[in-house]
Amino acid sequence: MTTSRVPRVLLAPDKFKGSLPAPEVAAALARGLTRARPDAEVVALPVADGGEGTLAAAVAAGFTRVPATATGPTGEPVGTAWARSGGTAVVEMADVSGLARLPGGRAAPRTATSRGTGELVAAALDAGARRVVLGIGGSATTDGGAGLLQALGVRLLDADGVELGPGGAALERLARVDLAGRHPALAGAEVLVACDVDNPLTGPEGAAAVYGPQKGAGPDDVALLDRCLGRFADVVAAATGRDLRGEPGAGAAGGVGFAALAVLGAALRPGIGLLLDLLDFPGHVRGADLVVTGEGSLDEQSLRGKAPVGVARVAREAGATVVAVCGVRALDDAQLRAAGFAAAYALADLEPDPARSMAGAAPLLERLGAELLGQHLTARPAR
Repeated sequence: MTTSRVPRVLLAPDKFKGSLPAPEVAAALARGLTRARPDAEVVALPVADGGEGTLAAAVAAGFTRVPATATGPTGEPVGTAWARSGGTAVVEMADVSGLARLPGGRAAPRTATSRGTGELVAAALDAGARRVVLGIGGSATTDGGAGLLQALGVRLLDADGVELGPGGAALERLARVDLAGRHPALAGAEVLVACDVDNPLTGPEGAAAVYGPQKGAGPDDVALLDRCLGRFADVVAAATGRDLRGEPGAGAAGGVGFAALAVLGAALRPGIGLLLDLLDFPGHVRGADLVVTGEGSLDEQSLRGKAPVGVARVAREAGATVVAVCGVRALDDAQLRAAGFAAAYALADLEPDPARSMAGAAPLLERLGAELLGQHLTARPAR
């Protein structure tokens, strides 16, 4: 005689950008799924890929949120935080130096600084962290990581020995990089950067040319910033003996990838893989019958290393059925199957009006949990 066991569901969504953070997506799904299948064991583990939501995912997984005040992208102080668990710290660039931190949404392509991100890294090191996971997606800056380095004790000097001001355009006057004051804890710390792009620092595929326009840079700004980043790379190479401007990912986050590689000795890793390891996703997925993941738009970009596809890959390897939820679905059934999804459900199918769908995402996700996801769970024999 066989006996049935309680089905186990792991909820691992990313954020629905502009609508709900990942923990709230998971909570809404949990309410609906529990209502449909009260016998199910439901575990929420919201995820992120290194951009916006990375800090929230770490906290939801058990990290402690450490409040901080740091320099925003245009120099104003912002209330932010980093997260810690033991000797590991998580810093989210988007939360301190990101587009959402631009006052009034006004871009500052020439002067935006990554200093605040460096201040959070310094705070983590001062608190004893010896492993720093730095998520750099969603930045508002194109300063090559100059501000980040200055906050960590690196001096960027002009020909008169005067410290440079903020922003990528200031690098036009850079004459010397002084590494003597670099934060001493960096020598014994591991810095891991969550990075999902392979752009070099400069050139037609570089930080300024590809991502500058998204941060408000016009053609003249792009030309100036690319030239300034090239000068930065020249002077850093003279100080370190290594020219890493062409390394894949050096152009990430307006060049923060370059600064992390060349001066901090960081390793760049694909964002979702790094975050899934950090959150112990492989341990949580073990024994799960159903894994629910998703993001606001499930599209071609999702197939290029975004969180839901990373979740699906690991979950399928563990033998779980994987279902996606999203605001809008732009992938066909064949693409979904190839990516490891058994099915995908979109809020747009319940509410076709985009504004209403985004405003009412939580109750719509709850409906998906109650009406659709339950059909993927059947009573399983006890193992």
